Amino acid sequence: MADDEVVHYVISDLHIGGDEQLEHVEFLDELLAFLKRLENTNENAELVINGDAFGLWELTRIEGIEKFDALEETYPELFEQFHATGENIPITMLPGNHDHELAAYDEYVERFAEYNVNLVQDESITRPVGDQTIHFEHGHQHDPNNRIEDWGNPHTTPLGYFYNTHVTSRAGQLSERGRYNWLKDVQAVTPTEWMPIWLLSKYFYREMNLLLRYALVPFLLLFNISAILAILAGLDLTGIWSMPVDQTEAFLGQFGLAGTAVWFLLVINVAVAGLLLLVGIPLYFLKRDVKKTIDRFGIFETDLTVDAEASYEEAAHEVFVERPETAIFCYGHTHRPTVREVDGRLLVNTGTWLKRLHRRDGIIGLLPPVFYPSYQLCAVRIAAESEGVAVEYEAIEKPSPSPEELTLTERFLTLGRKPNPELPDRAVVEDEVAVSIPEAAE
Repeated sequence: MADDEVVHYVISDLHIGGDEQLEHVEFLDELLAFLKRLENTNENAELVINGDAFGLWELTRIEGIEKFDALEETYPELFEQFHATGENIPITMLPGNHDHELAAYDEYVERFAEYNVNLVQDESITRPVGDQTIHFEHGHQHDPNNRIEDWGNPHTTPLGYFYNTHVTSRAGQLSERGRYNWLKDVQAVTPTEWMPIWLLSKYFYREMNLLLRYALVPFLLLFNISAILAILAGLDLTGIWSMPVDQTEAFLGQFGLAGTAVWFLLVINVAVAGLLLLVGIPLYFLKRDVKKTIDRFGIFETDLTVDAEASYEEAAHEVFVERPETAIFCYGHTHRPTVREVDGRLLVNTGTWLKRLHRRDGIIGLLPPVFYPSYQLCAVRIAAESEGVAVEYEAIEKPSPSPEELTLTERFLTLGRKPNPELPDRAVVEDEVAVSIPEAAE
């Protein structure tokens, strides 16, 4: 790499700020340390913050440029570090959908400039890297629920705006009322269609009365067995096949009082499971038929989730066709650090610094799934190397979430299934990549 070549460090989706409990930034120490490192680097570098640095949609009690005052007052160490780091290397910030207001008020440009941050109010920028270029954008442009048609208009309100102001922000206001301060993690639930399941899970494992939960656990764990026994009991009652029931009772009878207790527990479970089967089977077929009808009419064609792959590949292809010198299409928004090859170039997602929740469904029974928390903080380093343009993910070390975030039951049910997310491997776009790309299909 030539001495005058710029190394680009990219982070995104910090989502700093919000009402009440959303104010707490769990990775603030790690972010300050990362910025401090760049303050002291000898590299010819630039830091690009590629959208959603701040959760302005989640700051619902103040309006306009006053949100900057609130951020400045709440996170003085962060802004001081911006100033110090910006003395050494350029810091460029792009707005995302959550902090779209940064593009709506010119005063934000002036206020960030005081801290050596260059706020660019465009939806995308490019940077040279070797003989090629990098395309940066946040990525909300390709999400129908968060696409902002009138960029820079402070009154633009896509569907995602309402979700965040009425759900995420409200969760931040109410979170501390819970038995554990968990509701604020609503912003980490992706895809959003998991929201009802996540709420049920946290109610069961965190909010439900302890005695009631432990009374339900055996029934829910044994539900699959009970459903089978309910079917066998039906066969027994009709005289078709009585051997399994008789043998089970005889086997448990060998263990005296304990066996009798287990037998009565199974009898109760079987009775309940049988009733649920009698009701559930016809309801299942009814639900399936209703769903087919709804799908036929296309009533719910748009949901809150993001197509995390196809739309971005299409967008990258279009950029590579229009500007063949582009080697990297770099975006965020979906919170999933990934590298994919498109037309011999690279489609790079910068991930998120928010907590990530990994769904772990129960192996047996009907227990609600466990949402296991983890962090995957990272910065993407893009630089011209001898073989071409190299993309590397640098992990930012952070301790795992506190064990208190999971109840004893949740930890027991996820034994051996703790998530261990890995960052993508180093990837390179070679200098010899052909500049001709097949035209987009009409």
